[in-house]
Amino acid sequence: MGIDYGSKRVGIAISDESGSFALPEAVIHMSKNIVADIGKIIKEKGIKHIIIGESKDFKGADNAIMPKVRELKEKLEKEFDLPVEFEPEFLTSREAEHIQGKGEMHDASAAALILKSYLARKSN
Repeated sequence: MGIDYGSKRVGIAISDESGSFALPEAVIHMSKNIVADIGKIIKEKGIKHIIIGESKDFKGADNAIMPKVRELKEKLEKEFDLPVEFEPEFLTSREAEHIQGKGEMHDASAAALILKSYLARKSN
């Protein structure tokens, strides 16, 4: 599972079982139930590994949203006992918008780009 964390929406992507490709899955609106909402997809899809976009600026320093991203990572690890890793992401939302335009699944497409990057790096 790939996650693109945002303050208003969280994009979710999943890969095929062989880890060959990443597909946009869902966009979840931010709420106090975000971990449970992600958990529904984890259980439904049999997720075994989670990749979260690590948001950095042009200089490589954490963006303002990173404390919340780290908090989500810790909650997911604790709640679901799954490996959760960061994957560097840089302008994935802009890239997703460039590819498909801005729409309902925009954030899920950004999550798919994050997951795709992770899968490509791991296959090498």
